[in-house]
Amino acid sequence: MLCRVLRLGLAAACVLSVVEGAFAQTAGAYLGQLTWPEAERRLAEAPLVILPFGAGAKEHGPHLPMNADQKVMEYLCQHAVDSLPVLVAPAILHGWFPAFRDFPGTEVSDPDVFRDYAFEVARSLVAHGAKRIVFLNTGITRATGLPLAIAAREIRVQTGTPTLVVSWDDLETAEIEALAEQRVGGHADELETSINLFLQPELVRAELPGADYGEGWRKDYPGYEPGLFSRDPNDPAYSETGYFGDPSLASADKGKAALAIMTREWLKALRGFAEAPRGSPR
Repeated sequence: MLCRVLRLGLAAACVLSVVEGAFAQTAGAYLGQLTWPEAERRLAEAPLVILPFGAGAKEHGPHLPMNADQKVMEYLCQHAVDSLPVLVAPAILHGWFPAFRDFPGTEVSDPDVFRDYAFEVARSLVAHGAKRIVFLNTGITRATGLPLAIAAREIRVQTGTPTLVVSWDDLETAEIEALAEQRVGGHADELETSINLFLQPELVRAELPGADYGEGWRKDYPGYEPGLFSRDPNDPAYSETGYFGDPSLASADKGKAALAIMTREWLKALRGFAEAPRGSPR
């Protein structure tokens, strides 16, 4: 298994280095590190402005720090700045997480407040010259991606500015699935634990817990059914641990390989969107 992980990681890293090399001469910048005259110029020149969102505090089981989403967001933004002539706006760290509401942490419980906040930040960027806006969401498409998608659509309609929403699951591929040995996963599991073992091993608890696959029931009918991690023992969605999968199978090598693949897909999305015709359908 380790050999397969290393092969996948090496292949992903090779592709990633080719993509990065093509843009190395035109590195990006962080908006917060510029003076206002520099910001005015870069907003007008940058092909893309990234508005990143990643939870600064969200439960990830008893073994992972609550900043797990934020760390992946920062990793992807740094690769974007190092590789492409993008401008990265200050991150949004508070979000809407109804699935994890029963657990201690930070959440904007009203989805309209979260959506409106993201919309107003993006609209301000457009007003000061942003040509295209990319919402980076290190949550998933059918969770925090829902209000962010509405904000992105409204920016497109109200200002004419092209927008793109890139969520965590948009960056997952069959290659990443092949890294996993767990039977099934989805949150703070083998892969997410592996990513944190690579990014911030000092904050991962030494004793990794075993598998938590819930009660084993799986949906086998059409339609979107929102999930929940409930702390009520009488609720069918009860979770004692707050994770789903098998963190005990995690390794830093798997995390490194998974992040290389995600970063490759992230840079592919940015480059493709930057080069897409302005009036192309979305």
